[in-house]
Amino acid sequence: MKRRKETYWWLSVLSIVLFVAVWWFCCDVLKLTKSSTLPGPITIAETFIKKLTSTAPDGATLPQHIFSSLKIALGGWAMGILIGTPLGIFMAWYKKVDLFVRPLFDLLRPVPGLAWIPLMIILFGIGLTPKIVTVFLSAFVPCVVNSYTGIRQTKDVHLWVGQTFGASDTQMLVHIAIPTALPLIMTGVRVALGAAWTCIVAAEMLASTMGLGYMIQQARGIYRPDIIICGMIGIGAIGAVFSGVLSLIENKIVKGVRRDG
Repeated sequence: MKRRKETYWWLSVLSIVLFVAVWWFCCDVLKLTKSSTLPGPITIAETFIKKLTSTAPDGATLPQHIFSSLKIALGGWAMGILIGTPLGIFMAWYKKVDLFVRPLFDLLRPVPGLAWIPLMIILFGIGLTPKIVTVFLSAFVPCVVNSYTGIRQTKDVHLWVGQTFGASDTQMLVHIAIPTALPLIMTGVRVALGAAWTCIVAAEMLASTMGLGYMIQQARGIYRPDIIICGMIGIGAIGAVFSGVLSLIENKIVKGVRRDG
């Protein structure tokens, strides 16, 4: 198992190295594109290092932009989890809650998070509130859907066993349904993080004075593809780190539940 994991790790590293090598060969060796249109990886690395301490041309360093985006994205994401996950569980477990909430949820569910941005700006202006609310709405939907689906997939035979041993409705929810639904609930948390991260970057492009989306938008206005790509790398790297951390947490939680069960 350990050797297999090492093989997977090396294959992952190899894919990134191969991509960068092809990029460098096409841009810096073959000169297939102009450096002003698509800079090579060496230029991007130099810009990335410089942007760590330089505030030009958008008024903030790369770490400052990252912190600004993370603060809003994680806040809205956490709200989406804390409200969306319990709501999905209650909708799946209690028929009356489902009948009461589902009509409104079915109206809101198809609306993409980005569609809320103009309305939020009109209601709250330009600031933290409209972006946090927009991110919350983007993260809220996958949390509800996945927790609802996870609870609904609880096998009837497990519930019958619980009833046979005299478990109450609440005990069956806490000790049978929720542990069974944990993998799907965690998947919803991961999907919600991706939606939140995408939404905050788009929101910052439209209305913000700080953040990765703002940095990319400003770089587009002055035709700086190197800064744009640096922003894209930052977004991808942070998303990959969070995805990896959530995968580790998911594995530990699911293994712990199975061990207790």
